[in-house]
Amino acid sequence: MQGSELGNQCDVQARASWLNRNVFVIGLTSLLSDTGHEMATAVLPAFLAVLGVPAAALGVIEGIADATSSFVKLWAGWISDRLGHRKAIAVGGYVLTGLSKSLFAFAYGWPLILVGRVVGWFGRGIRAPLRNAILADSVPDHARGKAFGFERAGDTLGAVLGPLLAFGVLTLWPPTTANPSGSYRTIFLLTLIPGLSAALAFGTLVRERRRAPSPTKFTAALRNLPQPFRRFLLAVGVFGMGDFAHTLLILAATELLTPSYGTARAAQIAILLYVVHNVFYASASYPAGALSDRWGRKGLLVAGYVLGAITALGCLAAFAWSVAAVPFLLAVFAAGGIYVAVEEALEAAMTADLVPPELRGTAFGALGTVNGIGDLFASAVVGVLWTAVSPVAGFAYAAALMLGGGAALARLRSSVK
Repeated sequence: MQGSELGNQCDVQARASWLNRNVFVIGLTSLLSDTGHEMATAVLPAFLAVLGVPAAALGVIEGIADATSSFVKLWAGWISDRLGHRKAIAVGGYVLTGLSKSLFAFAYGWPLILVGRVVGWFGRGIRAPLRNAILADSVPDHARGKAFGFERAGDTLGAVLGPLLAFGVLTLWPPTTANPSGSYRTIFLLTLIPGLSAALAFGTLVRERRRAPSPTKFTAALRNLPQPFRRFLLAVGVFGMGDFAHTLLILAATELLTPSYGTARAAQIAILLYVVHNVFYASASYPAGALSDRWGRKGLLVAGYVLGAITALGCLAAFAWSVAAVPFLLAVFAAGGIYVAVEEALEAAMTADLVPPELRGTAFGALGTVNGIGDLFASAVVGVLWTAVSPVAGFAYAAALMLGGGAALARLRSSVK
């Protein structure tokens, strides 16, 4: 009995060592912020279709927004290392993100959508490396995977709630012939509630461990990043050039299902499929991080990259053979959710493993920049190939680059665990 009690006490202490106030609040913040983000993302393809905006424009919008976020991440990460504090800047990023989606409510063409997306991803670019650096500083090294997995789980729980809320609004107030975009505009305005609540939670509840300011210049900080981390970034970049925005998954499902269900019903089913995507994303995030603490991160991340390629090949097959069966699309969306969970949790944890604390802001910024450059190419190229050639060509490109990234990661030296 005493041995059992001692074991239980050890388990509680182990959990307490990483599931602390900062980890919990950062997970809550991610949940709230992504609820607002995904409410807008779930209905954006259908909204653009109502406005008559083609798939190529969606791909370019997502790519430019991702690239903006990425370059800001590099600058924000370095500034936070230089100043020695991160929290206030991160709160500003959450505020921008929370406000951005409401701009879509006033759009009647793609330019204002682009502005809103760029503002939102500018905010995400500011906050992401700083949040990750604060998170890495808040937990012991041996539990880093769990902490990042927990944050990703919170983020993706929001990614489940967001589309469900959007679906509920569309069910209660469906689009009408007289006002086909009205319901979507209401959803965009409602994103203000969770978005600004995220900024409030982070600003009032997260405690930052400040460091002494660093006089290191930007270029010197980049040169100081360890060589194993640079090699890791190369593999991340190759994979990222095929890792298209998953709004294109929603668009794919909508196009495939429209002949059988009609546009409005197909859009609703696509949103529910995206909910499934995010359920798998949320469910896999913490286990992926926890397993990486025990087994090592590289092999699991390679498997995640391969699953990303399988997701793209599933989309290719659906268009090549006109597979509009909901169960098949369900499997594709589930695979997409799992690989993103593995990718995001383990890339962040590996970055913290490979870089010393005083350079983590810069390193997380560099990771975000490399990912964003890849995303710019991935989303834009897939969207353009989709429109100019065929969806099959777009997803074939994505699968090839994802497999290339997995191969590059697998070839890294064994010191990268």
